[in-house]
Amino acid sequence: MKYLKVIAFTHKQIELKEIGRLVVCQENLTEKLQQVKTQFGIPEIFYLATCNRVEFVMTTPQVVDKNFAKRFIEAFNTELCENSLSTFMDGASIYEDQEAMVHLLRTSCSLESLIVGEKEILAQLRKAYEHCKEAGLTGDGLRMIMNCVVKTAKEVYTHTNISKNPISVVSLAYRKLKDLNLCSNARVLIIGAGETNRNLSKYLQKHKFSNFAVFNRTVSKAAELAKDLNGEAFDLEALKTYNKGFDAIITCTSAVEPIITPEIYQSLLNGETGKKTIVDLAIPNDTAPEVLEQFPVNFIEVHSLNEVAKRNLQERYHELVHAEGIIEQNIAEFLTQLKQRRIEVAMRQVPEKIKEIRNTAINSVFADEVQSMDQQSRDILEKVINYMEKKYISVPMIMAKDILINEN
Repeated sequence: MKYLKVIAFTHKQIELKEIGRLVVCQENLTEKLQQVKTQFGIPEIFYLATCNRVEFVMTTPQVVDKNFAKRFIEAFNTELCENSLSTFMDGASIYEDQEAMVHLLRTSCSLESLIVGEKEILAQLRKAYEHCKEAGLTGDGLRMIMNCVVKTAKEVYTHTNISKNPISVVSLAYRKLKDLNLCSNARVLIIGAGETNRNLSKYLQKHKFSNFAVFNRTVSKAAELAKDLNGEAFDLEALKTYNKGFDAIITCTSAVEPIITPEIYQSLLNGETGKKTIVDLAIPNDTAPEVLEQFPVNFIEVHSLNEVAKRNLQERYHELVHAEGIIEQNIAEFLTQLKQRRIEVAMRQVPEKIKEIRNTAINSVFADEVQSMDQQSRDILEKVINYMEKKYISVPMIMAKDILINEN
């Protein structure tokens, strides 16, 4: 593990919009990594890029410091000017040996993420490693490290509550909707075709909702989302005349004045009198206060969801101690595995050497004596030698592992 090195550029030291300048497009990535791998004599390497971090994970005996990192990034990304490069170097974090391993484990468990408990980082790490593995950029060292990384992250997500309660407004909104037990053929009006409504629509579609009408100021954007949902598309003006009724409204626009006025709401009801649901994720709200005063409504809005998100995030931070305990335990286990692996590698030639000794004994040193034996005696000798050969191979390896593991 002493050769494990990480050069990291993360949201903790560098602005997110700047980190994006370090990202290399996928089609050029393998070529770039192979180039720097050869240029700097790095035995193994893989590259991780997400919305809030760019990291280079490598195994190399050479010193990796800020000077090395500067030359490495200059070679990897030739489009950076000197000023930008200097800024990145000021914010670079360099880890090595056990500190590097701890960093990778904390990263995979989302303890280093913008949002603690988000599981997506583990999938991103695995995908990044697999890409470089398939390209022949990694080897046995990073294989063992990634096995430990994946195992640790799974244990943290399974045995702690670090990702249990959602903290995104969209996922919380969907949970609130789910609690209302809307049927899958409920009529859903989506007002606004921006990212928030798109993400919430994906939740609904995933859970078999299928009856959508999308309204947006720009009809073409409404049509794009409606196509994804197999629904209908309208402009905002159509809200005044829409007469197919609804069970739930999901709204999130950038309007500064309410879109859902009492008049429009009354029209959308189309004579129905039952209690409806409005999910209003806009700031300020798209729903006029008078709507809530005049009509029976299950109202889900962003302010109350943010309060829940804050409580959930605080609960996640309480789980950090448990997560760090799992990381510490896995580090200890990994150190033992490394010692065992060193023994296995060091003793790879033992079986071959023993076979050479066997062949020399039978075919040279004791050739005459063996030739003079009858077939039954030769068979017995063969069995004895085979037995001894297996023991001479396995016993020293077992003893060496025990000695090395117990010496500390």
